[in-house]
Amino acid sequence: MSFEIHLSGHVKSVVDETLPGLVASLVASGITAGDGSLWGPEAEEEASKRLGWVQAVTVSRPLVPQIEALRRELAAKGVTRVVLAGMGGSSLAPEVIAQTAGVPLVILDSTAPGQVLAAIDGDAQQGDLSKTVLVVSSKSGSTVETDSAKRAFEAAFRDLGIDPVERIVVVTDPGSPLDQAARADGYTVFNADPTVGGRYSALTAFGLVPAGLAGVDIAEILDEAEATLLEVAIDSPDNPALVLAAAIAGGEPRRDKLGLVTDGTHIVGLPDWIEQLVAESTGKQGTGILPVVLLPVSPEVESVPSDLQIVRLVDEAKKFHLFEHHNGEVLVSGSLGAQFVVWEYATAIAGKMLGINPFDQPDVESAKIAARGLLDARPEPTEPAFTAEGVEVRVSDPELAVSGTVAGVLDALWSRLPADGYVSIQAYVNRLELDQLTGLRELVAADSGRPTTFGWGPRFLHSTGQFHKGGPANGVFLQILERTDTDLEIPDRPFTFGRLIQAQAAGDASVLADGHGRPVVTLTLTDPRIEVLSLFEAAQ
Repeated sequence: MSFEIHLSGHVKSVVDETLPGLVASLVASGITAGDGSLWGPEAEEEASKRLGWVQAVTVSRPLVPQIEALRRELAAKGVTRVVLAGMGGSSLAPEVIAQTAGVPLVILDSTAPGQVLAAIDGDAQQGDLSKTVLVVSSKSGSTVETDSAKRAFEAAFRDLGIDPVERIVVVTDPGSPLDQAARADGYTVFNADPTVGGRYSALTAFGLVPAGLAGVDIAEILDEAEATLLEVAIDSPDNPALVLAAAIAGGEPRRDKLGLVTDGTHIVGLPDWIEQLVAESTGKQGTGILPVVLLPVSPEVESVPSDLQIVRLVDEAKKFHLFEHHNGEVLVSGSLGAQFVVWEYATAIAGKMLGINPFDQPDVESAKIAARGLLDARPEPTEPAFTAEGVEVRVSDPELAVSGTVAGVLDALWSRLPADGYVSIQAYVNRLELDQLTGLRELVAADSGRPTTFGWGPRFLHSTGQFHKGGPANGVFLQILERTDTDLEIPDRPFTFGRLIQAQAAGDASVLADGHGRPVVTLTLTDPRIEVLSLFEAAQ
């Protein structure tokens, strides 16, 4: 088998109890047949138009020689550095594919001006802009982050005397605004299957074009996926997708948080892709499954909360004797292509179990609307509740700031956590310079005593952002912003990248606090190189 799963303890009992009903419901074969009625009458219209991913391997095969031919053509011109501008489903899968293959691919899924500039400038190791091709990926063709990156790169190419038409490749749905404009301007365009939603698009043009241009053997990925299709298509207790769905969405009371631990697997970064797939698909109508990306030594792993189900990604699940001290966990292993297929099926099945539509994202647009409103209105920044050690503190509720210290504010935020709650850390900063902020997740999880997620803004808005607003109302939110002199104009737009990322953070905070009553604390580091240390101290 190309995918293996091993169960023990509590979760094995849950699966044993849940699996017969899933087999009898014929949900696996129904998905394979494209039956949109599986998720109920309210979801049927949307679901019927969003099951193309089941046929993605067959549909994508003709793309392989086209992508490989373009790669050879670019390489012959000395163009060997690939930058991908895309958000959510347009960037997470190719990032995993490239990292696992050990192939360099620059991911630009941020509006932090320093990060955008770094993507444009390049470096001595991978090459500069003169050796760069930009892949612009957007399903809707109107994603503000991707459009802004495209405009910035077009201007930078022209400044070097390079025609952007020769250096920009577009991936989008047929007929989208981007598709129409790109074809009119003469850009190379790859159309993806419009019946596949963004987070299910790993094996479509969105996953394959950037990874293939970067040098990955994408035919092998499709072969791996194809080897798993028969396993997931049948209504059998041996179907790994049915088993996985039962493990992550079964049981009463259900463990609604999913701890994802990478432990020795050859696949790099898969939990980040799973995070979007599961959170955005299930986090709605007040329910959902919250993925939490963990380290093997995370506090949640050492002392597992009762509402957290751990899934451990390993290379050989059969070697359970190596993990006997992890009783109650789900062990999964398999090729990358197999992982994509099984998790997509399992997530769609979990949606049926939860009684929701796993193919829409009704709450994602709210943060975008709020950000656009702030960009149009250009309000003055709100005054901080207080500033301590160079950290400006803003809060959704004045009572959170009563202590007058950053540590006190964090304690006050944790005090708002219900017994089944979670903490969401959201870092709207230049990831390249402040990557150490990811270590804050472990400290906060230990300090708060609850499962804690970490997301780079605005990237997570296209991922867990749906869960934050549509899922259970039990989260508290910590935003981290930076004050920087670095900024970059967006050609033909009345705002800069700096203003855009500020509006995205403020817009999401507003929607969370005012629209959904969630507690939000915003910490702005006025000198990130210094204040990040005081932030770590406060979180301990």
